Amino acid sequence: MPRINVTSVLVDDQAKALKFYTDMLGFVPKTDVPLGEYRWLTVVGANEPDGVELLLEPDAHPAAKAFKRALVEDGIPLTSFAVDDVAAVHEDLVARGVTFTQAPTAMGPMVTAVLDDTCGNLIQLTSPA
Repeated sequence: MPRINVTSVLVDDQAKALKFYTDMLGFVPKTDVPLGEYRWLTVVGANEPDGVELLLEPDAHPAAKAFKRALVEDGIPLTSFAVDDVAAVHEDLVARGVTFTQAPTAMGPMVTAVLDDTCGNLIQLTSPA
């Protein structure tokens, strides 16, 4: 059966995205292969070196930019990451200068918060309530 090994987040600048996703969110670099103007650039969870890779994929295609803009305008996260405690992570990230569009909010069996990744995306964080 298929399994997820790579998923993407569309970014407007790969170098800026790598800095944000590693320095702010704590991911670690996994693969960095030059491909002309862009790179095959992935990160993984710090405690999951062989886990699912997150591809920091250029949003160079015009449809990607329009898609991202529409999601942000409607307040819809592009993707979601699990954390152990959304409130604690929110507090830590705010202290480091990360902008949130939604503070931690209880939603049934989970707590969610939404941040701006500085690369044109809203990202949801979730944890059990």
